Amino acid sequence: MPVAALTTLGCKVNQYETERIAEDFARAGFQLTPFDAPADVYVINSCSVTESADRKSRYLARKAARTNPGALVVMTGCHSQQVLDAGGSIEGAGLLVPNHEKMAVLRHALAARPDLDMPSSSPATLPPRPHRTRATLKVQDGCEHHCGFCQIPLTRKVMDSRPWEEIVDEARALGRAGTREVVVTGVCVGAYGPSTGSGGPDLARLLPLIADQPGIDRVRLSSIQPIEVTDALVDVFARHPRVCPHLHLSCQSGDDTVLRAMRRPYDTAMFRALVERLRRDVPGIAITTDLIVGYPGETDAQHASTVAFARDIAFQRTHVFRYSTRPRTHAATLVDDVPDDVKRARHAELQAVVDASHREFVAARIGRTMDVLVEGGEGGPGMVAGHTVDYVKVRFSGERHWVGRIVPVRLLAPDGDEALGECVGAVPVEPATPVGYLPLATVR
Repeated sequence: MPVAALTTLGCKVNQYETERIAEDFARAGFQLTPFDAPADVYVINSCSVTESADRKSRYLARKAARTNPGALVVMTGCHSQQVLDAGGSIEGAGLLVPNHEKMAVLRHALAARPDLDMPSSSPATLPPRPHRTRATLKVQDGCEHHCGFCQIPLTRKVMDSRPWEEIVDEARALGRAGTREVVVTGVCVGAYGPSTGSGGPDLARLLPLIADQPGIDRVRLSSIQPIEVTDALVDVFARHPRVCPHLHLSCQSGDDTVLRAMRRPYDTAMFRALVERLRRDVPGIAITTDLIVGYPGETDAQHASTVAFARDIAFQRTHVFRYSTRPRTHAATLVDDVPDDVKRARHAELQAVVDASHREFVAARIGRTMDVLVEGGEGGPGMVAGHTVDYVKVRFSGERHWVGRIVPVRLLAPDGDEALGECVGAVPVEPATPVGYLPLATVR
């Protein structure tokens, strides 16, 4: 039986795609093994969001080639696409698969190594999805925003929405398989809709269709552009009991001059108004975000504006990045004039502010009883952990067989950026059944 090893860098979309590619290999009779083990085929689903991601992608190709010099090392994903577009190659990688062919990695691998295309002597056993209680569901691909710092529109060039029936079928299968929470994701997920292939629904109409599938207790939405949060989408967050009150609004800067330089299609006033509306209509909603420090031309005063904006908005969680030049982007034509030591200092200052707002978010929930989806054991014997609907991680005393159950937990005390709690109610024997949503218009 041939052996395949796969690994993923980057976003939730990549994670979803790697799981599907792994299933293809398993169906074809391959045994799946960890990436650092000997294998006949290595697949790297690469990322290129930062210079560090590029380096890590190339390192993994060299590492795989060293682990088994006779193996086929395949790279796909955004770094692979970037190299293909430049007509280059990657040391250690014998095959580069473009992003638009990513879901055909198996076919490309077997074409390159036909000696591995052999019938399996036993039925393939599909690999279990990671984190069985939570699964990622990709609904859309491609982006056309062309922000100044981002090359994703160049590496994921095709705007495509999956047919809604296909998505709902997959959600139904996830519910049957024991998944309790579905994370809906896409490269530009707010662009999901009929003009790019959905067959009818836009994102606001799709989320309830997923949430109403038997066995699915929670639906969480991944990162979305602020300009794509429609009135209808806010209404779904306000009214549907299975859609988590948690929205990751991609921000990037709290200074209007920097936002214009980044070619972001909003300003801080629009972002602030959206957050205020969400907090009014969806009480207790968690707002998370991304912020970049050290963009070309960013001054100390502009950085100070971002720090003040982040402190004022009080995000639940924030990913803070130091700017790095991405090939072929508009920002790559600018002088990267913020020294590395200044970028590091700004990163540390902003990180301290957003960490404090996260701790305040957790502290405000201490003493409350909240439903926690148990995701696994953590913190020693007799301890389990999971997340609330607003994405606070909680650890508490419990049994491993509680995994996949939603448990009432009183939050007792902060513990770093998490919380300690205690179970205060009956643990359900079976996962809850979705309670439904106010009727939608007929899907066409």
